[in-house]
Amino acid sequence: MSDPKTHYRTCNICEAMCGLEIKLQGEEILSIKGDKDDPFSRGHICPKAVALQDFYTDKDRLKTPLRKTTDGWKEISWDEAFEEITTRIQGIQQTHGKNAVGTYLGNPNAHNFGNAITFPSFFKALGSNNRYSSASADQLPHHVASNYMFGAGMLIPIPDIDHTDFMLIIGANPIVSNGSLMTAPGVGKRLKAIQERGGKVVVVDPRRTETARKSDEHLFIRPETDALLLLAMAHTLIEEDRVQLGHLEHLIEGVDQLEEAVRPYPPERVADACGIDAATIRRLAREMADAPTAVCYSRMGASTQSFGGLCQWLTNVLNLLTGNFDQRGGAMFTQPAFDLVRSTKGKPSSYGRYESRVRKLPFYNGEFPVATLADEILTPGEGQIRAMITIAGNPVLSSPDGARLGEAFESLEFMVSVDIYLNQTTRYADIILPATTGLEVPHFDVFFNSFAVRNTAKFSEPLFAKAPHQKHDWEILKELALRLTGREDDGLTPEMMLDAGLRHGAYGEQGMSLEKLRENPHGVDLGPLQPCLEQRLQTEDGRIHIAPEPHIDDLERLETSGILTQGSDPDFPFSMISRRLARSHNTWTQNSHRLVKGKNPCTLQIHSADARKLGLEDGQTAQVSSSVGSIRLPVEIDDDMFEGVVSIPQGWGHNRKHTGMTVAESQPGVSINDVTDSQRIDALTGNAAFNGTRVAVKAAEA
Repeated sequence: MSDPKTHYRTCNICEAMCGLEIKLQGEEILSIKGDKDDPFSRGHICPKAVALQDFYTDKDRLKTPLRKTTDGWKEISWDEAFEEITTRIQGIQQTHGKNAVGTYLGNPNAHNFGNAITFPSFFKALGSNNRYSSASADQLPHHVASNYMFGAGMLIPIPDIDHTDFMLIIGANPIVSNGSLMTAPGVGKRLKAIQERGGKVVVVDPRRTETARKSDEHLFIRPETDALLLLAMAHTLIEEDRVQLGHLEHLIEGVDQLEEAVRPYPPERVADACGIDAATIRRLAREMADAPTAVCYSRMGASTQSFGGLCQWLTNVLNLLTGNFDQRGGAMFTQPAFDLVRSTKGKPSSYGRYESRVRKLPFYNGEFPVATLADEILTPGEGQIRAMITIAGNPVLSSPDGARLGEAFESLEFMVSVDIYLNQTTRYADIILPATTGLEVPHFDVFFNSFAVRNTAKFSEPLFAKAPHQKHDWEILKELALRLTGREDDGLTPEMMLDAGLRHGAYGEQGMSLEKLRENPHGVDLGPLQPCLEQRLQTEDGRIHIAPEPHIDDLERLETSGILTQGSDPDFPFSMISRRLARSHNTWTQNSHRLVKGKNPCTLQIHSADARKLGLEDGQTAQVSSSVGSIRLPVEIDDDMFEGVVSIPQGWGHNRKHTGMTVAESQPGVSINDVTDSQRIDALTGNAAFNGTRVAVKAAEA
């Protein structure tokens, strides 16, 4: 028997970048624990990390290319798969144009450094503008605000949580998510540290979340009114002469336009709509302005709604007006070793360059909104999508009105999926190409090092070597690109490109390289966040645009939406919001028995007063209906809900036929996106508006 070994790596399931210490003997994993010597996570670990071993050994996991036939799925060789895909894709593009082939990228791509580095050449080879991803069901409002304010969509400010004295959290639950666009493992300890140094944490959310329970103050707010709250806080700062632009004053353009824009929104006008009284709104603004350091952080609840673009813009505005931008303890920019923010000063932005064919939605951050993907497939005419390539994604469960998207996929002439599972989306594919995963891949966190609350860098070698017949995702993408273009392999690997980026990055002169990271398996500490905005600003004039024209113009939509009057809807009287679970990330993680065992967590949370009115009891099955569909799930009476609001977790719905995720099917839950509406978007950014979906609730018939 071989001797036990210890392997150090970064967990690549979610954004937290937790360092892991894995003990193994031969092929058997003995334990997965937090790495106490990791300079970033310092031993923190969440329940998801221990499931990495489940995905490696999962009997449901695909390892050989599959072709759909009239007799079911059949294994084929890689060469057969590549040849058929190339022939079919080229034929469709020759007949219908390059844009007749669409791509969809799922969330796991953000945790796959090989894909992140290979995608540009793959997209260039494919030649289609019809790109979609989970980003437009998640974070697009952040990118759009950053593009127009700072000149680069990836230049997203991060809360300096470890040094702030006052933290206002809107529509986020970082204790469960470990941060989101705020990579911060062990958020609970970091928030407690704020309180221990005499600071304050305030959470604004329609649900008293796990984070809210640990905060100093929680304020209920009606869904989709966060922009009104932020406008009223900005109004208060201006009206009471509390604006402090600090060291950035000479860089900020558009303050007069901003003052004019927020003038119609005093706290007294928005209080009833928000469900927060005017005195409390004014107090919040004053506390933020008066704190030695402060930061406002808003996330999924504020992003995935009808006014997500305004929310993320106004979050930045609030941090700028209080002098807490690019300042210790405020909203700062990570300075990653491998930087995704390239110098683009003077170059035209791709933002808004194109519109989607059917609904004329904007092209932002290199993609169209996923909310209109089904339209582009189902609507005939020039430019119609006739083939799809999905990569590590399950949009039938994760995108709005997933049932309609499934119908769209079924209608395609050809579909390819790069995925390790036969799931609710890949079941529509003609060919499935399975890649290595988790413990078989090298890892460097290309994206989330850019959003981390501390500057660090770490490279992880694979724990297990891939089998001879297996391929990494990037190898699949590269082979497809070579066959589509007829070019020869240049021999470049993701590791080679990573090394070049590290050597030419911010720490290159200090000897940063892939070799250095390999010599430091726990990671390299590059220090706390530092003011760096002036050097990294990418706007053409070198200034911060605090009042971007698209955002100022979008205030008219807010004003005329009726949200200020909060009229009731007799047909759909409840507002629905989603929620995150500690033992869940994406739909694919539900195939780990460690993460789904126990009581069914896919429940309808509802306030006791609302339950009484409907005659619902705890554990009873309820029917939730919207304008696009209905689902049935157990009731969980919970007075941590705002009255008139119900909550369902995202990422479930493994109750479709002809899939192959047996563990997930044993605890299927229901998909919240069978009742969300793809027509509901944030018109400014195109991001899907999940939160605030109007629904009706009643006891389900037996």
